[in-house]
Amino acid sequence: MIFILYFATNTYTIERTATGVCQKSTLLNTVGTGGNASVRDGLRTRVPGCPVLCGKRIGKTMLIREQLEDIEKRNLAPQAALSSNSKGRLVAEEECDLRPAFQHDRDRIIHSKAFRRLKHKTQVFLTPTGDHYRTRLTHTLEVSQIARTIAKSLRLNEDLTEAISLGHDLGHTPFGHAGETVLNKILPGGFRHPEQSLRVVDEIERLNLTVEVRDGIIKHSKREGEILPDDPEQLPMTLEGQIVRIADTVAYINHDLDDALRAGLLTHEDVTRGAGKVIEILGTTSSQRIDTMVRDIIKTTTNCGLEKIAASDTVIAAARRLRQFLNDRVYYLPALLEDFHKASKIIEELYYYFLEHPEHFFQEAGKIPCTEKLQTLVCDFIAGMTDRYAFSTYEKIFLPRPWLIL
Repeated sequence: MIFILYFATNTYTIERTATGVCQKSTLLNTVGTGGNASVRDGLRTRVPGCPVLCGKRIGKTMLIREQLEDIEKRNLAPQAALSSNSKGRLVAEEECDLRPAFQHDRDRIIHSKAFRRLKHKTQVFLTPTGDHYRTRLTHTLEVSQIARTIAKSLRLNEDLTEAISLGHDLGHTPFGHAGETVLNKILPGGFRHPEQSLRVVDEIERLNLTVEVRDGIIKHSKREGEILPDDPEQLPMTLEGQIVRIADTVAYINHDLDDALRAGLLTHEDVTRGAGKVIEILGTTSSQRIDTMVRDIIKTTTNCGLEKIAASDTVIAAARRLRQFLNDRVYYLPALLEDFHKASKIIEELYYYFLEHPEHFFQEAGKIPCTEKLQTLVCDFIAGMTDRYAFSTYEKIFLPRPWLIL
C-alpha cells in the first residue's frame, strides 16, 4: 500500500507493509505533477488502489483533517469526545482542511490577544519582581500540561483538553482574585471570571469556538467550590472538560504553595505543622504532590470505567485540606491583603471614572459608542487589562505629572 501526500509542489511517498510498518519515506521532486491539490481545495492524501480505510469507503482522496479524525476514532476511548462529532459552533463555518475542530480552537485561543495578556496578570503575588513566580499565563500552561497528561493516559481527546485549558482563564482580571472580587461588588449583576472568559471568546474576540470548548471554559473550577461536584449540572459535558476542572485545582494548590515558600511567607516547617498529613499523603515536593494526584486520578477514573473523572476520597480530602491551608496562611495574609486593597481601589476608581467620563473611556479604549451598555464595555476593558496597564492608566488619570522647567 502506498500513501502519497501532496504538499504544494513536493510529493511525499510512504510505502507500508500489510502490517502497516513503514518501509521507506522519500521526497520526490515532482514540480508540476498533475493532481496536486490546491490550497483552496484542501490538502489531501491520495490512496491509489485503496478505496477503503478502517472499514470506511473514502474513494481516492481524504483531507488531512479527515485522516486525523479517523485516527481519533481508531485510537481514542469510546467515552472520548471526537472532533468529528462536535456539536458545532455558534456560527456555522467551513471546516479547516488540515485541523480537526478542537485543534483549530486551540490555535485560535493561542493567537488571541487575551491569551498574550495573561503573561502580565497576577496569579497570587501582585506584580512580583522575581523571575520565577507564577503569572496567570504560567498557571494556564501548568494546567494544560497536567490535564493533557491525564487525558492522554485515559485515551481521551488531548486537543479538546488543551483548548479548554488554555482558554479557561482568559477572562481573569488584573490583580488576580482581588480584581474579580471588586468587580463582582460594583458591577450590577456581579462578575465571575469563568463567565467573562466565555464572553471573551464569544463576544470580544469572536473566536467562534466549539460548544465543547465553550462548555469546558465556563464550567472550570471555582476556588471555593467543590473540586468535583456531584451535581452533573455543575460538571462540563465532556470528560475532557472535567479533567481541566480538576487539573486547575491540582496546579494552583501546588504552585501557590511553592510560590509562598519562595517568597518567604511560609517555611517548610510551617507547612509540616499546618498540613503535615497532606504532605504524608501527597508528597514533600510540588513534583511529588502533582505526580501523586495525577496518578490517583488516572487510576480512580479507570477503575470506574471512565463514567466520570474521579479521584480517591483520600486524595480529594488532602487537596481540600491543602486548599484550606492556603486560604488560612497565604491568600488572606495581611501583607497580601494590603496590596490587594490598594489594587482594588485602582480598579474601582477606574470603573467609576470611565462611567462618569464616557468620552475619555472611548478614547482610551479605542472604541466607538455602540448599543452595548456602557457598564458592560467598561467592565470588559478593565477586566482585560494587565496589572501594569491598570497601574499606568490609573497614574495617567489620577496622578499629577512632573512639570519640566527650562
